Amino acid sequence: MLESRELTKSFGSVVAVDHVSLKLEAGHVYAMLGPNGSGKTTWMKMAAGLIKPTSGQILYEERPVGVESRRHIAYMSTEPYFYNWMTIRDVGRYYEDFFEDFSMERYKELIGRMELREDMKTRTLSSGMMAKLKIAVTLARDAKVYMLDEPFNGIDLLARDEIRTCILQFASEDKILLLSSHLVEEMEAVADRAIFIKQGHLEEIVDLETMRTEYGISMADRYRQIYGHEEVTSNV
Repeated sequence: MLESRELTKSFGSVVAVDHVSLKLEAGHVYAMLGPNGSGKTTWMKMAAGLIKPTSGQILYEERPVGVESRRHIAYMSTEPYFYNWMTIRDVGRYYEDFFEDFSMERYKELIGRMELREDMKTRTLSSGMMAKLKIAVTLARDAKVYMLDEPFNGIDLLARDEIRTCILQFASEDKILLLSSHLVEEMEAVADRAIFIKQGHLEEIVDLETMRTEYGISMADRYRQIYGHEEVTSNV
């Protein structure tokens, strides 16, 4: 359903994504893993149609991503993207006007579960509250593909439990969920497949249940094997 073919993106002399070919299928929750700067965010932004590849292709339903695919792909970025004057109620109305598949009823349910109020101003929200709002407004769409970039960042331990429950609620046979994070332990409880990205390259895609039963290692174990003490500081 969502596929990249030799996908490459360079920013000047920096190659953020380097000839990555992978295919995501409906009915699975994918964890896209790697240290900061490994290329996860860049890949997701190309899949969302927000930036153009330097070379290669990214396809949704066998067609290049673009205006039409945005109707079916819900993407949550790491950056705040709401106007300062907005309340949480305004955010919902904005999305309702912009996306035909947005459900105000679902949005209100989600912000309630996130312990947010409609009259709160976005400019007063803490980083954790802002993260909850971004997740709620993204999941309130009835999309075919949900891509959440670092959904657990800034969120306390107890709130992460509720967010995991919300995310899994939207997993179904006809949808793709892709979560990007470096918080491996949080992802292990959500995903059934893992995509390991290292310095812009696709390292491997694994079925987590197969990895556990046949090889006796967890996703966190495999993460340590691949990355070791690697340190990357740029955010791409």
